[in-house]
Amino acid sequence: MSDKPTVARFPFKLVLVCLAAVTAAGCTARTGAPVVERAPQTRPAPTKPGVAGKPVPRPPEARAEFYTVRKGDTLFSIALDHGLEYRELAQWNGITDPGMIRVGQQLRLTSPRPAVATAPAKTAPGVQGRPIGDAPPPAGDNVKTQPQAVRAPYSDQTYAQMAKADTEPAPKPELPVAGDDGIAWGWPATGKLVSAFNDSANLKGIAIAGKLGQPVLASAPGRVIFSGTGIRGFGKLIVIKHNNTYLSVYGHNNELLVKEGQTVAKGQKIAEMGSTDTDRVKLHFEIRRFGKPVDPAKLLPPA
Repeated sequence: MSDKPTVARFPFKLVLVCLAAVTAAGCTARTGAPVVERAPQTRPAPTKPGVAGKPVPRPPEARAEFYTVRKGDTLFSIALDHGLEYRELAQWNGITDPGMIRVGQQLRLTSPRPAVATAPAKTAPGVQGRPIGDAPPPAGDNVKTQPQAVRAPYSDQTYAQMAKADTEPAPKPELPVAGDDGIAWGWPATGKLVSAFNDSANLKGIAIAGKLGQPVLASAPGRVIFSGTGIRGFGKLIVIKHNNTYLSVYGHNNELLVKEGQTVAKGQKIAEMGSTDTDRVKLHFEIRRFGKPVDPAKLLPPA
């Protein structure tokens, strides 16, 4: 009996098979590229040059483009409530009689006149994409040619608009006021303040009591856009436009001393105090911003 330890013997073929399998697995793992999972990359949205992603600021105030006539409205009251001149409002809507508006009618509150520079180009027959204004004009006396000083492409529409502009009066210049909110207001009359502004109580202005015939003064420089009667509850009324933002309103007058279209200075006498369409002698005074009444006490100097 031998004392040598017993050694386990493994089949030689089985060892070779295992080594071959391990080697094949190692080769297969090295041949493939490593797989790396990455989160999808997002690119920032492109912005317009010069904008740098800033949102376009909205104007602090914006007038509506259209208004639907309601019961009790007049052309004068609609214009006043939107800070407009009633003559312009009538012109924009083709109204020849200010009293002829009807409930439900839609009125335009902005000028409908199109811009000349947006007229499309008109090309000559047989010339691919070539504006007529670039081609030499044919001979003849009755030929329309593009004005040399205008860069807008020539078209029949452009020509008609330019011809009309030559016959139309020049637009009214803006009033010389140092900024829309830079008006130095003054009191329109002396007397006791008998009612104050209260938007919730429908008191859209202030009332100053006085004597019959007492002077009523323009609170700031501007142009008279209404002088007469026609707005219920105001009696003999004057409305002054000071700039594109502000109007001032003077009601219940006994005599009106200025006419529509007249330019007035601050402190100029424009009317005499009265009691038309009210129960006592007083001045009804309003300041309107974009047609909406604001508290005059916040704009007038200390009494």
